[in-house]
Amino acid sequence: MKLATVIGPDGLPQIGALFGGDKSVALLQAGLVALEGAPAPHFASMLAFLKAGAEAQYKAYVVQDFVASKAPEGTMMPAASTTFLSPLPVPESIRDAMAFEEHIINSIRTAGLGPFARLDETIEKWFGRRRSIAGLANREWYKRPIYYKGNRFSVVGNGAVIRMPAYTKQFDYELEWGVVIGKGGRDIPLASARDHIAGYTIFNDFTARDVQMSEMKGRLGPAKGKDFDTGNAIGPWLVTADEIPDPYNLTMTARVNGEEWSRGSTGDMYWTFEKIISYISRSETLYPGEFIGSGTCSGRLGKGSGLELGRTLKAGDVVELEVERIGILQNRIAPPPTTRAPRRGARKR
Repeated sequence: MKLATVIGPDGLPQIGALFGGDKSVALLQAGLVALEGAPAPHFASMLAFLKAGAEAQYKAYVVQDFVASKAPEGTMMPAASTTFLSPLPVPESIRDAMAFEEHIINSIRTAGLGPFARLDETIEKWFGRRRSIAGLANREWYKRPIYYKGNRFSVVGNGAVIRMPAYTKQFDYELEWGVVIGKGGRDIPLASARDHIAGYTIFNDFTARDVQMSEMKGRLGPAKGKDFDTGNAIGPWLVTADEIPDPYNLTMTARVNGEEWSRGSTGDMYWTFEKIISYISRSETLYPGEFIGSGTCSGRLGKGSGLELGRTLKAGDVVELEVERIGILQNRIAPPPTTRAPRRGARKR
């Protein structure tokens, strides 16, 4: 099932389920009222739905089938004219991992080694990646999943305009996907970690790359390189885990203005979501509604960010991230707001 948070006919956020080849949205609360005569608290929001667990998911399938077959007035909307918010407009938390080995190796060479990057590639060919300069610089990464915590209040959804921060001259996208926690837990064993995943979605971790690189020289961060309004695009919907039994066999693509810039595969993750979840939950409770991103997808098929390609985004660009069996997350880049300079001779108040 593809679950979404949309703006309903009343102008308020509602949760819905896609059907009819993703061309229609069944409004779950309205559909339940039409079916049973009363609303349910677990359809009040996506977070309430996740907290309700299997019961809410079963009822969602029932309502989806009812709306698709009977189409009572006020229970469905055409997807093409629907405003999609992020599936979780305000997640309980955001953690973004660095799960793809190729991305961090490429980033070290691009941002750190500069003219010596080619030499390091030759070293890798002769002695193996772990003995290359980038591999040695990255040796702690191979010991445990690495992640940072993002700003959960800067989340936007499919179709949202991304406001480029005024302080960057190197704006970038990142081809990512992510999971939403559906069942809480602490000290989660690796063998059962997948049971805690409610579903999968797409994540574009927009980045002020020049600022990020400068900040992280201070041995902490990222900070303003990642944290700015509209910086975290998640969507277009949440595909429940039962719909994707083989999540590590999905093609990922990034396009800018219709031109393919990046291509990758979920199968290139060195650290799977199960390993990440098991690690995060050590002596720490995970809760329904928490979001975990994969980090940039780079691997056998290509490089997943402008940093690795030597390219940057500009105002007016339309960025599309597509993940097989999930969908397409599209956003347009807007210029930073202009600040009008005070007139010469104007009195200060």
